[in-house]
Amino acid sequence: MQSVIEILTAKVAEAFKKCGYDLPVIVTVSDRPDLCQYQCNSAFAGAKAYKKAPFMIADEVAAALSEDEIFSKAEGVKPGFINMTLTDDFICKMAAAMAEDKNLGIPECAKGEKIVIDYGGPNVAKPLHIGHLRSAIIGQSLKLIARSMGADVVGDIHMGDWGLQIGLVIAELSERNPGWKVFSPDFKAGDEVPELTAEMLNEVYPAASARSKTDKEFSEKAHTCTFDLQNRREGYIALWKEIMRVSCNDLRSNYDKLNVDFEYWYGESDADKDIPELMDILEKKGLSYESEGALVVDVAEETDKAPVPPVIVRKSDKSSIYATTDLATLIQRMRDFSPDKIWYVVDNRQELHLKQVFRCARKAGIVPECTALEFLGFGTMNGEDGKPYKTRDGGVMRLSDMIQTVTDAALARIDEQGNVTENREEYARKIGMAAIKFGDLINHRSKDYIFDMDKFMSSEGKTGVYILYTVSRINSVMRKTDEKGRFIAISSDTERDFLLSVINSPECWKNSLSEKAPSYICDNVYNLAVAYSRFYHENRIIDEADENKRLTRLALSALARDMLVKHLEVLGIEPVDRM
Repeated sequence: MQSVIEILTAKVAEAFKKCGYDLPVIVTVSDRPDLCQYQCNSAFAGAKAYKKAPFMIADEVAAALSEDEIFSKAEGVKPGFINMTLTDDFICKMAAAMAEDKNLGIPECAKGEKIVIDYGGPNVAKPLHIGHLRSAIIGQSLKLIARSMGADVVGDIHMGDWGLQIGLVIAELSERNPGWKVFSPDFKAGDEVPELTAEMLNEVYPAASARSKTDKEFSEKAHTCTFDLQNRREGYIALWKEIMRVSCNDLRSNYDKLNVDFEYWYGESDADKDIPELMDILEKKGLSYESEGALVVDVAEETDKAPVPPVIVRKSDKSSIYATTDLATLIQRMRDFSPDKIWYVVDNRQELHLKQVFRCARKAGIVPECTALEFLGFGTMNGEDGKPYKTRDGGVMRLSDMIQTVTDAALARIDEQGNVTENREEYARKIGMAAIKFGDLINHRSKDYIFDMDKFMSSEGKTGVYILYTVSRINSVMRKTDEKGRFIAISSDTERDFLLSVINSPECWKNSLSEKAPSYICDNVYNLAVAYSRFYHENRIIDEADENKRLTRLALSALARDMLVKHLEVLGIEPVDRM
């Protein structure tokens, strides 16, 4: 359905033409709600072209708009603004149309687009930590936002499963268990493969990583193991498969708790088969050359304000690195999906790396100009000291520990309030996840933010808990009646204010998609919740004697619940029935 801004833009454009002015028209929500609801400043653009003062043009256009029954007031204001206020009847009709619309009026402006979104990006063989949180929840939210606006979106976790971290684990396991058959040169398919556990891997990788920093011989062994794995040594491949089995099960468990999912569980290893084609393309186009034993491609451009070094596509020991598999992955994605856009939700610190990869892909013709490659960087989650968040003992907190911590905090609050007696743990999980996710997503993804558990768990202010509380309040209202509401007439300022917030919501969704920033959705759902709360406190609903008022307020409450839940859905937050 058309949004109110689209309707107003069309009407104002028609009024300009009717008055003899051919000008671009932009209508916005008023930044002075005390004066009007919407405004248009396009008259200023006509002053020079038509040799008229802007206010004269604005007056003429406003007079034409005044003839339209949807406006209760349209006026020109010096020096050239056009101020517009809608009739309550039209506001009611727009709200009713949104309530009936299958997408609640959310514009499907991305319809027909195919988007691949790369998020998650964990390395296997080690546990997820809080540094993995932002990529997961931002990526999931962007996927759901784009999908809700009509795009065909697939998410790829893109695991690090083919690089040095695997070589380190293999090297460490071989030192501890030299008798395992997988380390024998004569290993063959069908031979015994040891059974690993997540706990074992969670201990082995940190030990191997620390050892490689001080033990040169061990470090060289890990690099050799990586090379042999990438060259398909049978025993290492068998062990790698077992590592992958254990790691993926552990990853799925944690992502499930976050309510984050992926359509494809691809890793760097899945791109390995496309590396020969990549190397062939780079060689045939004359792009790759040797430098200090490595194979590189120049990607610097004359307009660069900072150095952009060549991208290394093969190391001096002939092994592949991140750039190699990232480029090969682009070959796979173009072949399998033919996307219009590929989004990478990764740490801000990866910007240079992806700039190199994108430029190399363009130069090699791997990705055509018609396919957008977009780096969607995010900032860090910091502690109160402004530095990357650490545990009290100075370590990096495991994601599973963080999830348990916030769940325990939510459970303590539930027990303190005593409103929920059944399914307490499930309620606590949802409330805890709402606290974490909203606390993260309310910040623009590109910015750092402070992790503050007490603030995030508060039922007041801009928090996910406050939004859940508002939904549960509406549920409480709706449980008390079987009567179906319908929009008849606005009878209070708070009704009008809330419904204006609803019919203006499509613009925030457009902004969120345009900037790839869930923070717009967070701001809007908070504003909706605040507007509903004001309405709730100032108006009778169930026990309102006037039938028209009661039915309108019930319809408004039902729409409020649907709109809040719609916003929460794309933030990856599950509502609760009561709090």
